[in-house]
Amino acid sequence: MNYKEIFKISLLLISSPAKAWKEIRLQEDKRKVFTQYVYPMIGFCALSVFLGSLFANGWGGPESFQIAMTLCCVSAVSLFGGYYLAAYIINEMNVRLFWLDSDRLLVQQFAGYALVVTFLTNIVTGLFPSFGLIAILLQFYILFVIWEGAPITLEIPDRIRLKFTVLTSIILVGCPALIQFIFSKLLIFLN
Repeated sequence: MNYKEIFKISLLLISSPAKAWKEIRLQEDKRKVFTQYVYPMIGFCALSVFLGSLFANGWGGPESFQIAMTLCCVSAVSLFGGYYLAAYIINEMNVRLFWLDSDRLLVQQFAGYALVVTFLTNIVTGLFPSFGLIAILLQFYILFVIWEGAPITLEIPDRIRLKFTVLTSIILVGCPALIQFIFSKLLIFLN
């Protein structure tokens, strides 16, 4: 796992999405997104939530460690499950709503890299929870990242590009948030 490459592609997706998507399209193995981008970014998000919780709650006692581990697990499960759920829904949406061919691996690659905004905002808010409002506002930047990437990687025609961008953005932001909400409530109920 090359951490420099992970942050390089993340910064390129944020600063110049069209150029980043062109580089991503050149990747022959679509499954590389899992091990070389999505899983490490989920790990970074979980680690930042863990550390942020320890800084906020203190380092002393088993309670602070338990809270940090619980929040870390909620973050990891929501991002992991949200990523796969979003990729599945986007692929089904492409087939049923837009009459495009089903390509699960390509959609998973697209969804993984398009979640860059969510990953980066989770890392920042994990360490600095007071930036929550700013992170919510920054989530709208995912529209631009998807707008630039849709015709390049998924070859979305211009006639449905806006509709695809809006729906995909809602799905990519909503799925992890929904799973996080459900998982958090489930943890409270089970405790």
